[in-house]
Order: sequence, then C-alpha cells, then structure tokens
Amino acid sequence: MTDHGGSAPEATGHGPTPRSTAARVRHARPEDLDRVAELAAEHAAYEKAAPPAPGLAERLSRLLFGPEPPRLRCLVAELPDGRLAGYATCAPELSTWDGAEYLHMDCLYLAPTERGLGLGPLFMTALRTEARALGLTEIQWQTPAWNEGAIRFYDRLGATAKPKLRYTLPVEPAR
Repeated sequence: MTDHGGSAPEATGHGPTPRSTAARVRHARPEDLDRVAELAAEHAAYEKAAPPAPGLAERLSRLLFGPEPPRLRCLVAELPDGRLAGYATCAPELSTWDGAEYLHMDCLYLAPTERGLGLGPLFMTALRTEARALGLTEIQWQTPAWNEGAIRFYDRLGATAKPKLRYTLPVEPAR
C-alpha cells in the first residue's frame, strides 16, 4: 500500500443484511497479519492446494511493510465486531501485449460463514479504488474453473474471462 496509516481508502458496507451495514474493507495493518495468514491457509484448503509454508505472516510483513518499498497490497474485510472476515491481495503487473500496467488481484477470500453479506462487492469497490490511486485502468485475476460461485459473482460484476492455463515452474535458489 502506498499508505499504511489511517488515511487508507475504505469501502463501507450497505449490503443485504444489517450485519454487513457497518462492515468495511480497509488496508491491512501489521497486527492483522496473523489472521490474514489463517485466512490464506483456509483459502488454500478451499482451493485444494498445499497450505502456506510456516512463517507466512512474517513474509507478508516484509512484502507489505518494508523495509523495501511495498510490492504487495492487502485489503481486509472487518466486521462491526472487529473480526477479519476475509482478505484480498493485489499488486501492479505489466501486460506486454497491451503495453500497459494493470492491477493483478492475486487472492480474494471470504470465510465461508461470512459469505453473502455484501463483502465481495465491497472488496471489488476497494480494489477499483486501489487501481485508480495507482493510475491503473484494469484489474485482472483468475479463479479455478470449478469455483462456480466465484464465477457467477465475477460475471455479475460484468467481468470477462480469458481462457488460459496458469503454470508454475519452481526455481532453485542461487548458490
């Protein structure tokens, strides 16, 4: 985040239930990272992936809060009682074909008990605000083809899908 203090853009809920009315999406703070790491582990399990390696909160802290300029941005959904119900992470990326930058949303996850409260649209509003603040005109992301609930949500937003497979190639550390 370009601003880790109190002036971060915020999206406040006016969703379908009174419970979501005072919910908000804000930039993560250092004290949020243990909960963000828990949510990331839930997210990995939901997507049938390996869990994050131990020490995720510490690694996220370095990416989000320095000492180098932040490369990652993290937004959290905070419920009226102060609990964190979900997170979204994003970072600016480049498209060679378009010759332009865009905001890549790496993760968007809501705890299963907190879905349907209007928090997803709050996240998307906050991500649009983040992209706009960075001078970016597009957000891109991916979701598993089996995640029909997410696909319906993104389709309702007016987002369009591009058929591609995502590959991962491990790189051994330099010796």
